[in-house]
Amino acid sequence: MAKQTGLGDQLFVSGYDIGADINAISSLSTPRNTLPATGITQSAMARMFGTRDGAAEFTSYFNPGTDAAHDALSTLPRTDVHLMYLRGTGVGNSAIGMVAKQVDHNATRGDDGSFLFGVNAQANAYGIDWCEQLTAGKVTHESGASTASLDTGASASFGFQAYLQVFSLGSGEAEITIEDSANDTDWLDLTNGAFTNVTDQTVERIQSSSATATVRRYLRVTTSGTFTDLVFAVVINKNAAARAI
Repeated sequence: MAKQTGLGDQLFVSGYDIGADINAISSLSTPRNTLPATGITQSAMARMFGTRDGAAEFTSYFNPGTDAAHDALSTLPRTDVHLMYLRGTGVGNSAIGMVAKQVDHNATRGDDGSFLFGVNAQANAYGIDWCEQLTAGKVTHESGASTASLDTGASASFGFQAYLQVFSLGSGEAEITIEDSANDTDWLDLTNGAFTNVTDQTVERIQSSSATATVRRYLRVTTSGTFTDLVFAVVINKNAAARAI
């Protein structure tokens, strides 16, 4: 695959599409703690990996409109926020999923008249997952439907983690389920791949109950139920090796 720019990227925070209000993303980091493990026979530090972590830092413009950046970020909730960064919008494109604590929303008024906010979010419990998009960015299902399939190249037996953001629902109740297939024709519900039924704007992270669960080659998202105008996005990390702790 050819080199890419960051043009056309998206940022979703807890069911708000705020990419158009973002000036820059300065960091999407996935650090690992290290533990000292140096014996008296060694003449240099030896270390083991410890817990993993994640953090995001970005700058937003001041947009006080409904469902815009200030609306999404200024509340500084004590509960978790969900971040979803999309590298362009297309099934199979790279993405990040993150459950985090938003720790600040710092305003800066420049002498040139600019008014910007610095935002820092620190991962909570799961670190960051580098994912693939199962929807082409933010999509709308007017009623039950299936997305285009994602060919992941081969089946794997290391489980998955997936993230959902629902921006709005016109009416009713929607079921959102990840399905897998060995041949892109015969589809089954992916074990542990159903999100909680949706009745309003919401977010959720799910994962396979087993770190050795088989996820077959092809993946897609299917919506069902009696509803109208479901606007949502789903990304998934199909683990290619043992799940990181």
